[in-house]
Amino acid sequence: MRHRRHTNDQQDQHQPVTDFRWNLLVLLCLAQLIVILDISAVNVALPDLAADLAIGDGSIEWTITSYSLIFGSLLLLGGRAADLLGRRRVFLGGLAVFTVASLATALAGSATELFAARAGQGLGAAMLSPAALSIITSAFRGPERAKALGVWGAVGGAGAAVGVLLGGTLTELVDWRAIFLINLPIGLVVAVGAARIVPADTARPRWRGLDLPGAAAVTASLGAVVYALSQAYSAGWTPAQTLGTGAAGLIGLAAFAALERRTSQPLLRIERLADRAIGGGIMMMLATSAVLFGSFLLTSLYLQNVLGTGPLETGLAFLPIAVTIGAGAHIGSQLVSRLGVRLPLAGALAVSALGMLLLSGVGSDGSYVSDILPGMLITSIGLGVALVSVSVAVLTGAPDDEAGMLSGLNTTGHEIGGSFGIAVLVTIATAATGASDGDASTATVASGLGDAYLAAGILAAVASLVALAVMPAATKFLPRLRLAPRVAIH
Repeated sequence: MRHRRHTNDQQDQHQPVTDFRWNLLVLLCLAQLIVILDISAVNVALPDLAADLAIGDGSIEWTITSYSLIFGSLLLLGGRAADLLGRRRVFLGGLAVFTVASLATALAGSATELFAARAGQGLGAAMLSPAALSIITSAFRGPERAKALGVWGAVGGAGAAVGVLLGGTLTELVDWRAIFLINLPIGLVVAVGAARIVPADTARPRWRGLDLPGAAAVTASLGAVVYALSQAYSAGWTPAQTLGTGAAGLIGLAAFAALERRTSQPLLRIERLADRAIGGGIMMMLATSAVLFGSFLLTSLYLQNVLGTGPLETGLAFLPIAVTIGAGAHIGSQLVSRLGVRLPLAGALAVSALGMLLLSGVGSDGSYVSDILPGMLITSIGLGVALVSVSVAVLTGAPDDEAGMLSGLNTTGHEIGGSFGIAVLVTIATAATGASDGDASTATVASGLGDAYLAAGILAAVASLVALAVMPAATKFLPRLRLAPRVAIH
């Protein structure tokens, strides 16, 4: 009886802790969801938004670029700031900036006001997203971390599909401004919940440890890369605007790496990239995100420009895709806990390649059920597994004082990969028409989109093979997963 009472006491003590951590996960994933939604939801609303604010075709893309440019370039700084200044402080600060900027976006009366407010959203997102992920990484240990990152991966993948649904629904039934106004009650709920359950920062902010020269170098360099990619599919890949800016960004990243190796408290410990799970994981995140965001945009273009669906119908078409990505993320967390990251990741990318191959046969006389749904469901399962596998690879084994740094690195790969995928695949899709002004026939547009789907499939297939070569074997990775975050492997 005494032993049974002692066991029950232990269970009573542990149950609230378990509930607390999973409640914390739900809260932080809700914050991440609004960040993801404001990337994909805006795509569907662009025509209405442009007409309302009288934004020309040459400037409308800045609605996306002003957000992604600031978000993608500041993630490493945001992640390291979470380590040094306090994860709770940075998360709540980022949430406040993002929520206020969302209100400013909804109230924008001109293109200039809209672009500035979207940049403010990007700043807030760059603070809250890596801080939230680092809190999750620190709160969960061992196999439970894989489950938690599975939920996070589902939000990252399914959230992009839900964003299309939400954007289409609100644009058609309410107004495009509702896409941003909805962030206000969500932001308030998250702020109140975070103040209650996110662990307080016990250490004082360490401002002197923040690598400001490195932050300036990597922010400018990543900003140049994101800008070049965002302009490539409209301005082309060969003009000096694209080549010069992109080359400057890559040179800047090389200089940043050299600078960090000589800095005592670097923004990013470059030597961590030699870890096959981290360095290989970032490569795979770039490829996975390129296929994810690129294929979502291609599908939206096919539905609207070939099949002639409206914003609401287009959004509803993404609902089964969101559900399937969530299922894939759940499957991925189970597989990673048993098989490590190499085989699940390689298999998931191969499955995604198969789905893209099916989608490459889209035609002008096709339909959603026969031409889009089968391929996207297969692709979504694979992408859900891949997103979880990559995040687990990069973040497992991160010591507490580097959780923010590696969270920022992981999210940077997600955003840069997405920008690359959109730029390359849209370029391929529009190459068949010779222009992107909407004058091409639906048969020509469908043919171009089919070529882009095929290119995405090739990218996924190549990434699958690379994963087999670069990711750590299960025999080396699983011990680290079970003991995370104390053990490191190379």
